[in-house]
Amino acid sequence: MTLIKSISGIRGTIGGHAGEGLNPLDIVKFTSAYATLIRKTTTVKSNKIVVGRDARISGEMVKNVVCGTLMGMGFDVVNIGLASTPTTELAVTMEGACGGIILTASHNPRQWNALKLLNEHGEFLNAEEGNEVLRIAAAEEFDYADIDNLGSYREDNTYDDKHIDAVLALKLVDVEAIRNAKFKVAIDCVNSVGGVILPKLLERLGVEKVEGLYCEPTGDFQHNPEPLEKNLGDIMGLMAKGGYDVAFVVDPDVDRLAMICEDGKMYGEEYTLVTVADYVLKHTPGNTVSNLSSTRALRDVTRKYGCEYNASAVGEVNVVAKIRATNAVIGGEGNGGVIYPESHCGRDALVGIALFLSHLAHEGKTVSELRATYPPYFIAKNRIDLTPDTDVDAILAKVKEMYKDEEVNDIDGVKIDFPDKWVHLRKSNTEPIIRVYSEASTMEAADEIGQKIMDVVYSLAK
Repeated sequence: MTLIKSISGIRGTIGGHAGEGLNPLDIVKFTSAYATLIRKTTTVKSNKIVVGRDARISGEMVKNVVCGTLMGMGFDVVNIGLASTPTTELAVTMEGACGGIILTASHNPRQWNALKLLNEHGEFLNAEEGNEVLRIAAAEEFDYADIDNLGSYREDNTYDDKHIDAVLALKLVDVEAIRNAKFKVAIDCVNSVGGVILPKLLERLGVEKVEGLYCEPTGDFQHNPEPLEKNLGDIMGLMAKGGYDVAFVVDPDVDRLAMICEDGKMYGEEYTLVTVADYVLKHTPGNTVSNLSSTRALRDVTRKYGCEYNASAVGEVNVVAKIRATNAVIGGEGNGGVIYPESHCGRDALVGIALFLSHLAHEGKTVSELRATYPPYFIAKNRIDLTPDTDVDAILAKVKEMYKDEEVNDIDGVKIDFPDKWVHLRKSNTEPIIRVYSEASTMEAADEIGQKIMDVVYSLAK
């Protein structure tokens, strides 16, 4: 059994003893702590908290515990049922709620679930707020409502349609162009909420034909739910047979978007954001943001339009903060996460699909031809295992000093930017390892520079 407490929420496996997994007692404790924080910090006058969930098998149980606890804390619960993460984020602001809780373990396997915690803006808590939730939970500093002040409960199943309405209302979403293109699209929704909302979205966008794999929201995932090439053999095989223009693949909570070309080859999740940004910048030039571990291709595309690219620390909340600080028109993460502030400041696969299809319709290219128009980069991902007594911070400081003549960014570990490649070293907060990301114009070159820096770290650790 596993229970992981972090500033972004509480995540764990279902079952076992209290304190060892995401079980009813633990759910009550962390929901109570979150409600206590919201009570102290919200500026919204309503007393509502929105709850949405993905289709995990444990979702019904977790939902019942969370909703009952919030009512016990005196909050009025708006349960929007099976809903994506971006749908729940939008529902918070549409309801004028104090906050929201999304019940999803994102791309983790079926035995996992999690509480993702939102503020009144429908955005994830920042580090300070997340740490305060953890402190309140540890101290059990929460007071429950008396009989006259218990919260109410209602269900509202209209938010999928409201989310789709909001996507179609975006000025860069060109429904007429998409309809005229007569696209044929395949989708893999890994037996979660994408299977409910994506067919509706594609129909409203005017897509001519939709073929769905694993769209029944049973929570019994038919493959590993992380949308990576090694897990997507079935949808890639379908595309390789021909007859479809593009395939869209989402994770269980529909905030990550991967795509497959008409010939069955992966588009590359790093290029989801790059492609959508190209379309956005073509029509509304401005700044862009991604995290330090995302592809350099976004920087290249941004500069093509004479605009400024900025990097943030890893983590959606950090990307959003940098988007706001730089007034960026588009941002996101290299894992297929598109954040389009014109809609809302959260990763949203629906927005990504609508903007991508608009771009594809305007360009008149096949998906593989479109992909070939972007700078080719390859990212290698490795890790360095160290001993518990290793001073990781001291090692990273030495690496930074060794490469001081290169462009170095230390807002999140150490990233070394060479003229034609980069390496990013990030230490884990939970175990003695350093994650190593490296990118170059070939996978061989990415592996080579990554291994070179890893050898430096190993020599420093001796």
